[in-house]
Amino acid sequence: MEYAIELKGISKQFGTLFANKNVNLQLKKSEILALLGENGSGKTTLMNMLSGIYMPDSGSIFINGKKVSISSPEDSAKLGIGMVHQHFKLIERFSALDNIRIGLREDKSFLLKKDTKNEVMKMAEKFGFDIDPDKLVSNMSVSEKQTLEILKVLCYGAKIIILDEPTAVLTVQEIDKLFAVLRKMKEEGHSIIIITHKLNEVMAISDRVTVLRHGEYINTVNTAETDEKMLTELMVGRKVNLFIERPPIEKTKPLLEIRGLTVKNDEGAVAVDHLDFYIRGGEILGVAGIAGSGQKELCEAIAGLRPIVEGKMIHKGENIVGLSPKKILEKGISMSFIPEDRLGMGLAPSLSITDNMILKNYSEPKGPFIDRKSAREEAKKVIERLKVVTPSTETPVRKLSGGNVQKVLLGREIKSGPNVLITAYPVRGLDINSSYMIYNILNDEKKKDVGILFIGEDIDVMMALCDKIMVICHGKLQGVVNSNHTTKEEIGLMMTGALNLVDKGGKTAGIARDSGFADNEETNETEEAGL
Repeated sequence: MEYAIELKGISKQFGTLFANKNVNLQLKKSEILALLGENGSGKTTLMNMLSGIYMPDSGSIFINGKKVSISSPEDSAKLGIGMVHQHFKLIERFSALDNIRIGLREDKSFLLKKDTKNEVMKMAEKFGFDIDPDKLVSNMSVSEKQTLEILKVLCYGAKIIILDEPTAVLTVQEIDKLFAVLRKMKEEGHSIIIITHKLNEVMAISDRVTVLRHGEYINTVNTAETDEKMLTELMVGRKVNLFIERPPIEKTKPLLEIRGLTVKNDEGAVAVDHLDFYIRGGEILGVAGIAGSGQKELCEAIAGLRPIVEGKMIHKGENIVGLSPKKILEKGISMSFIPEDRLGMGLAPSLSITDNMILKNYSEPKGPFIDRKSAREEAKKVIERLKVVTPSTETPVRKLSGGNVQKVLLGREIKSGPNVLITAYPVRGLDINSSYMIYNILNDEKKKDVGILFIGEDIDVMMALCDKIMVICHGKLQGVVNSNHTTKEEIGLMMTGALNLVDKGGKTAGIARDSGFADNEETNETEEAGL
């Protein structure tokens, strides 16, 4: 059989670390192949060799049956390969159309000679893309930027499309739209490789699955002949317990109380609207809401990074509104927010893991010099505890895989020993084994009486991990439910605003509720706390 892509014995080494070792892979024509593996298993490195970013140390690459050498992204593009990376390669101050124009090769200059906009829109219409060619990239949502990246490679003539974690920050609706486009591309004769950690998506979109482990090829299976449990075992190399522990909590006084919190977004519109809730020590409070419902602004307000229009934040009896981020951090409130661009917020990409550990405590009094020795030891502990795949503590974080970048970010926050941990999307982009590792670490912090605010995207995970779930819609509280006494359907209705449990007397559908708490006993505590 002649494959669109065939890799034979591909190896790539960085220092002493093998990113890929003797890897074989075949992509059939007009198929969708899922590339699966834990964080650091070599998936992105392997694809970067197809896109011309790296060259293999050994092995052979065949495109449409012909052996080729790919030494640059230009070589890759000429062979009809287009890759959409995790971190988009777009110029923020340019329009969508100008971003496409700027990358046109000489052999595609017909697009420049003709009506470029018309040609681009014909391509968009063909595959069902919804895009405004004149819109600036800086004003686009993540979904729109991804659409533009895919449209770019199609306009450049790509017949082989590689997508690296394309659904990591998309909503359910956006994922459905993306998958419809991918199926249309397959029908039109394109061959697609999709890197993802989400096993349900692998089962939904792919024809076959290739699994890597520790940089080595493990197996390729037909999607119709496998299941999520088998794929997990192939990835990890052993059976994985997919049970999420939820240690019992003691009903203590609130550790952090939020009263009537109102916060505006960057455009000046109200993003968090008179929000009331509290977190006890030793409790995980989940926050559920459609993307853009005020989650980011809530995190930044609690951490002192965003001005508060109205309301109070009571931490251990003290109103901390108006305190600087440094003072709030000193109080023991730490925020681990996994942004859409992990390298653009929270970490310094060009600095080593060690130096990123220093970023939060560089001002501590230790004499005239920065204490890199202690930071290096902290980096080693994070690497060991979270199993970060890296050649050393001195590796720049930009050279790590996306999931390992995320582990460093979360590890740095936890090692500071907070009493309140604000953690948003902590498993975004992580493989299943790493995700369960994070759940266990959060439960370890819970057992230390740390109060945890957990903002997540997977309702099933939130119901298993969190003691209570607060649901917000357009920044407004819809209700707080006990995880043992609710359903996914109820939470879904609240997320869309179709169900609001905050009403007179706090009773809806026969269940006692109030403006933030899940049962009658807690309602009494709320009144005593003045909420």
